[in-house]
Amino acid sequence: MREDIVRAAEDWLDTPYQHQASVKGVGCDCLGLIRGIWRELMGEEPESIPDYTPNWAEERGEETLLHAARRWLTEIATPEPGDVLLFRLKPGSPCKHVGLLSGPDTIIHAYWGRAVVESWLAPFWSRRIAHAFRFPDTPQGATA
Repeated sequence: MREDIVRAAEDWLDTPYQHQASVKGVGCDCLGLIRGIWRELMGEEPESIPDYTPNWAEERGEETLLHAARRWLTEIATPEPGDVLLFRLKPGSPCKHVGLLSGPDTIIHAYWGRAVVESWLAPFWSRRIAHAFRFPDTPQGATA
């Protein structure tokens, strides 16, 4: 299952960044990437996503992304390839970015001004990991 998750994420590489989108090869944002992987591997999305602005976290100050992840994913302490990472871009702010751990020190994610990329989990990103989650029915301890 973990290998399938990483492969599904790799299929999204080079998809242009587009706010609120989730169409492989056409456009997506960070949440759209995870939503697309979910649809491919799990089926229909479990809930509809309301419209959100690029600065939704700053406007509302609510843990919208974290609460949604807790509803549909399994929170874990030690992420492995194939797991979902939530990031706090600023200390004390809500989680606002999401990516998929693709290797021991790499993530696949989409962010403003870029396409979906696989990048090194540099200190900039690793220091901002706030929570980690597994997809449902993903075995713990299996590697990609």
